[in-house]
Amino acid sequence: MSDTGNHVAAAGDTGRATHGEPVPGRSSRRRLTVVSGPSGVGKSSVVSELRRLDPDIYFSVSVTTRAPRPGEVDGAHYHFIDRAMFDRMVAAGELLEHAEFAGNCYGTPRGPVERALAEGRQAVLEIELQGARQVRAAMPEARLVMLMPPSWEELVGRLTGRGTEEEAAVKARLAEAERELAAAGEFDVRVVNADVRTAAGQLLDLMNTDFESIREHHE
Repeated sequence: MSDTGNHVAAAGDTGRATHGEPVPGRSSRRRLTVVSGPSGVGKSSVVSELRRLDPDIYFSVSVTTRAPRPGEVDGAHYHFIDRAMFDRMVAAGELLEHAEFAGNCYGTPRGPVERALAEGRQAVLEIELQGARQVRAAMPEARLVMLMPPSWEELVGRLTGRGTEEEAAVKARLAEAERELAAAGEFDVRVVNADVRTAAGQLLDLMNTDFESIREHHE
């Protein structure tokens, strides 16, 4: 696979002054921003930095049927529920997206996201490609952002790590990453994560920019 930089669109007109305040006269409609990208691209690190930059943003907390891991707090890291409750939420249309991985179910509650947006807050959801596609279908006005690595070679280095995994597992992870990057064209904006602080700053600027101007710039 070639350097992923060939697929990356520039951040464009951010609609913000140099000191970080919105530029007068620019629209700042509150929309759900979905951050996605392949494993190893640094989604969690960028979103954590975004949380530091603007604590008022609503960050969605997923529900899951898996058991809490050491140090995880219910309601902070996940909402831990049983399978019966999860199935009821799916049947009632209470999840924006949901998926099953390794026998455990995960989903994004719709209600808290809609309430945050109604209150005029920005809302951010960090999910995988499958979930991002579901959100686009359920909430077409959502802004989808694909977080990209500086290059395919760097992503390979992150995913292979110290070489302690079996070759088959490494190949599977790389194949999945390549599949996800190939879907970058489905997203409204692509942001390269060469530096966590820079990527988070670009993401925050994009969230405060008129959505239609972003579309026009990247088409």
